[in-house]
Amino acid sequence: QAQVVESGGGLVQPGGSLRLSCAASGFSLKYYAIAWFRQAPGKEREGISCLTRGDISTYFVGSVKDRFTMSRDNANNTGYLQMNSVKPEDTAVYYCAIHSTCPIIATIKNWGPGAQVTVSS
Repeated sequence: QAQVVESGGGLVQPGGSLRLSCAASGFSLKYYAIAWFRQAPGKEREGISCLTRGDISTYFVGSVKDRFTMSRDNANNTGYLQMNSVKPEDTAVYYCAIHSTCPIIATIKNWGPGAQVTVSS
């Protein structure tokens, strides 16, 4: 099955930007959809975005729409989440997931370690 490792998290000030990476192993990422989830302190994990197989469509929840973008580098087998104009409420551990189609949380059985993003001044 898919194995992923998230990286690129850290501390960023409100209004700033950072890019998270989702490195996949054991399969070719280009044949799969990439989804991003996050879990804020004291809250349940939630889905925030998805890039479909073949980059046909991109989906974002309203809370991040127009601020976050997704991309992939098939040569490096890595997906990316570009976070712009971040807000304190974006503080969370971010997870990526790989699936044949854009998945819901219940579909994902093997989560990566996640990347901590802290938005604070």
